[in-house]
Amino acid sequence: MTDKPIALVTGGAQGIGYACAEAIAENGAQIILADINGDGVKTAAAKLGGGAVAIECDMGDAAQVTAMFDRIEAEIGTVSILINGAGIAITNDFLETPLEEFTAVLNVNLVGTFVALQRAAKSMVAAGIQGSIVNMSSVNAQIAIPTIAAYCASKGGVMQLTKSSALALAPHGIRVNAVGPGSIDTAMMAGVNADPGAMDVVMSRTPLKRMGTPREIGDVVAFLASDKASYITGETIYVDGGRLGLNYTC
Repeated sequence: MTDKPIALVTGGAQGIGYACAEAIAENGAQIILADINGDGVKTAAAKLGGGAVAIECDMGDAAQVTAMFDRIEAEIGTVSILINGAGIAITNDFLETPLEEFTAVLNVNLVGTFVALQRAAKSMVAAGIQGSIVNMSSVNAQIAIPTIAAYCASKGGVMQLTKSSALALAPHGIRVNAVGPGSIDTAMMAGVNADPGAMDVVMSRTPLKRMGTPREIGDVVAFLASDKASYITGETIYVDGGRLGLNYTC
């Protein structure tokens, strides 16, 4: 057990998830990293240091998510900060997208977020903890790309889930917010980075004319998770270099 606030970061093996964990750790929390990549999350926890704990978990499997919380509560304590960072995207032609593919994306991005959020909130309420939950949405909650329909649908769902759960949990002093990244320099953007033409398109719709970094997302997440954001709940903060301010897409 620990006297520190316990922060669980899903999708924590790399990229935005790891950056969130790094930023929150600097605020003095005990970090637990969860990821479907078992070896990767162990490496990430060792790199983070500070007694960070690694747990292998498929966020698309509700039973695994529930078991993860059971284990954390038995071995470490009650989570007071939850960062729902796990997410996947599968690119496909809309007319050729099989139901199984569509469902797989929703199961991780939306259903997994709901299961973790609800499970964490139940324990917070039972323990009288006024905790903070931050979900990972996307600019694609607001703007669509035809080849990632499931991803867009899932992130729009996360935005609305954030609002609904924030209203439900406000009487318990539990805050729920979301962050919506734009084009961030992660593995998901590797194909764009390698294609000058695709990068030109991304830059044409990004007023700041650069990609964001994972840590720029992590710092906003850490702020929302902290007492500095104590009067913010139900919001999605878009960290997108100004993209949503444009009235056109290229």
